[in-house]
Amino acid sequence: MNSSILIDISQLRVGMYIQLDVGWMHHPFPVSSFRVASLDQIATLRELGLTEVRYVPKKSDPDLKELVPAAWSVPAMDMPVSNGLDAPVVNAPVDHEAVRRRELLEAQNRTLAVCNQRFTEATRQYQLLERAVSEHPDQARTKGDALVSGCVTELLENGDSVIRLLSEGVGERNALHPINVMVISLLLGRSLGMKSVELHDLGVAALIHDLGKLNLPPNLRQPTPSMIPRERSRYETHVGESVAFAMRMGLPDSVLTAIAQHHEMADGSGFPLRLSGPALGRSSQVLALVNRYDRMCNPSIGVDSLTPHEALSVIFAQLKSRFDSVVLGAFIRMMGVYPPGSIVQLVNDRYAIVASVNSSRPLRPKVIVHDSRVPKDEAPILDLETVPELGIRRSLKPAQLPRDALDYLSPRQRICYFFERAASPGPDEADA
Repeated sequence: MNSSILIDISQLRVGMYIQLDVGWMHHPFPVSSFRVASLDQIATLRELGLTEVRYVPKKSDPDLKELVPAAWSVPAMDMPVSNGLDAPVVNAPVDHEAVRRRELLEAQNRTLAVCNQRFTEATRQYQLLERAVSEHPDQARTKGDALVSGCVTELLENGDSVIRLLSEGVGERNALHPINVMVISLLLGRSLGMKSVELHDLGVAALIHDLGKLNLPPNLRQPTPSMIPRERSRYETHVGESVAFAMRMGLPDSVLTAIAQHHEMADGSGFPLRLSGPALGRSSQVLALVNRYDRMCNPSIGVDSLTPHEALSVIFAQLKSRFDSVVLGAFIRMMGVYPPGSIVQLVNDRYAIVASVNSSRPLRPKVIVHDSRVPKDEAPILDLETVPELGIRRSLKPAQLPRDALDYLSPRQRICYFFERAASPGPDEADA
């Protein structure tokens, strides 16, 4: 057994093996016992506010013996030598921190797998709706109502919800936009106080707002700067075509209105009718904002994509007049300054990707931190609410990451979200 002593934080040096007497949720390191490998780690330990750390001399670099000589004089406890015959079996001590960390990681992976699966299934249901809408609009309505009703029911029963970044490649590609817009619109609608029926109609409108693009040639389904006026006019007809599909499905006027206005802007700069704020319904305003945000994060041309933080910043700084101020304010509060999928640098200079945001506590998201000592598929999600000293310093573009951090964090080529119930804080989190 290796003996340890407490030393002042000022005595800490690279090469020392230390044990942290705090739960791993209260520090950014993947384990609580480790050899200090860099000055950055020492700086991080000081940022945690620790005054003392537990030092294990026998597992530290021998060159450090003169720094804390008294520690090296502590005798190691001798273990009895077993002859393998009569000696009782001595079980190795259980590393409770490692067990807890593994259990938490497994729980996080299970939750993500459920969100991935539910989003993927939603994209498949949308594809079935899309195939049915021309010949069997009644069947398409049934499928849409069922999909949205399930989401609304769960959302209203959840209490606080977490907006979760999904895995790369999840879902059917041609259905990612409508499902993304539906999910975010429902979350925003609820944060604005919409009730069940209003939320359902908003969700259906969000789900089918682009159905009219089925009647457009593929090259005109997304606007581009190179479009000539005739092509742009043809593209804009998808709004009316979508309304026509919704009418054939027998959907209520509230759904038709939201679809008809999903490209109208509060300042009158939208299309097709150039309506302005007072003429726009609340669901239309929600749908217009969410639709724009998703297109900025997931454009048809990948090189034009913005990170979620960049998209939110551009909307707030440059496009604020185009959106209702109440709706935009609620959206920013819900998504946080750094929405899921944002690449960030923490105050201790480590790189991370925002994995999820609790819509009721958006300023302290959960992040996956780059740590080369932990395999990327075992990297736990760190809740910044439990370690307030590890706030976010700034947002980054993926191209600004060092190569190893870029490979480790794997920024998403497409940003997709789903929601999950916000977990109640555990004992450690509640005390933080």
